[in-house]
Amino acid sequence: MDKTAYQSIDHYIESQDLDKHERLQEIRKIMKHLVPDGIEVISYHMPAFKWKGKIVAYFGAFKDHISLFPHASCIEAFQEQSKEYVMSKGTIQFPMNKVLPKDLIKEMIQFRIHEMDVQYTSKKSK
Repeated sequence: MDKTAYQSIDHYIESQDLDKHERLQEIRKIMKHLVPDGIEVISYHMPAFKWKGKIVAYFGAFKDHISLFPHASCIEAFQEQSKEYVMSKGTIQFPMNKVLPKDLIKEMIQFRIHEMDVQYTSKKSK
């Protein structure tokens, strides 16, 4: 992944290798479906969805994988379901030679939205 100043998620996806386009579009489609009032942004040179002023998750293409960056708490919550993937504190890697786990991605994004909603509601009620 280079450090191009991407103008949009479309620009980001078009700039990646062709074999990555479908997977990136799939993640984007999942995000749009689960966060219909989310705003597509480029942040830290990666596509992301913003909701209620905060980033829900970033995603990006790398040499041998697509990464999802849904927040450290989300990665921690899905340790058991994600054992077959390389993970670090805030990211999970989906290798290009395996089927993209759309259900897992949906569950992680739903978890993150719920977490953000709880945080937003508790701040609002103070």
